[in-house]
Amino acid sequence: MPVVAVVAHAGKTFGGGLPELRRVLADAGYGDPIWREVPKSRKAPKQVRRAIADGAELIFAWGGDGMVQRCVHALAGSDAALAILPAGTANLLAENLGIPHDITQAVQLGLTGPRHRLDTGSVNGERFAVMAGAGLDAAMIKDADGGLKDRFGRAAYVYTATRNLSARRVKAVVKVDGKRFFTGKVSCVLIGNVGKILGGVEVFPSARPDDGLLDIGVVTAGSPAQWARTFSRVASGNAAKSPFVQLTRGKRVKLRFARPFRYELDGGARAAVTKLDIKVHPASVTICVPATPVRSDISTSLMPPSTHSSLHAGQ
Repeated sequence: MPVVAVVAHAGKTFGGGLPELRRVLADAGYGDPIWREVPKSRKAPKQVRRAIADGAELIFAWGGDGMVQRCVHALAGSDAALAILPAGTANLLAENLGIPHDITQAVQLGLTGPRHRLDTGSVNGERFAVMAGAGLDAAMIKDADGGLKDRFGRAAYVYTATRNLSARRVKAVVKVDGKRFFTGKVSCVLIGNVGKILGGVEVFPSARPDDGLLDIGVVTAGSPAQWARTFSRVASGNAAKSPFVQLTRGKRVKLRFARPFRYELDGGARAAVTKLDIKVHPASVTICVPATPVRSDISTSLMPPSTHSSLHAGQ
């Protein structure tokens, strides 16, 4: 049996909460897992590293995308596997991978389901699993943090996005794999490791978390009317046809802004900066996913059989 750890955001819940999680794990034979609760997701990496040092081979992350991102940052490059327990507001990585929103099912998936080596991206050295962005999405997330998101859930993002549609654009230079891709004023730059974002909208239809590439979108919309046209194209799956969107793919992206621009990682706002260095790290984290992933093009043979077997020994 693998050594199991739980790293939980104490302020997040779903189903019967953490007491139900303890019961489900106990019923599965894990009555005394390594247990760490944190009040904020930014405190999770230290606890993940402590759990690995204590011998954890499988870590259950309880929380939303911000919590999962912090755990991925700490786990990347290690041999430990990550199982997601989607207790957050959006749970975008869980949704993209098809993780069930049910404690018993999610635990069973973590304990007995397939493990896959998936890509991560990094922004100025910090890992992410879903996507990174600068501009509108970062401002939207920052404004929704705290009271609004706690009170209204996903609807808070709609409100704060609307408030930021007329925000001043910034001049930017975007280089992809060493070549200049874009120069001009931008309102938003998105870097995707998966395709689906809030509300189930697929911004990057070709994105896969195991292809060794990142998808890049530069948005130049500068008014509510232009944003409305952009959203319409994105919602219909035709973002590439929008006159305000430019798309490409690559392994490394360098962004330079004429003034400090706020950015975000997997739904967590970060301070404004003038430079972002973004790159992909292929097959750098092990995550438990369903036998039939929500994205049928995700490889089902990425995990070496020896590693998979060692994690399930005695099950």
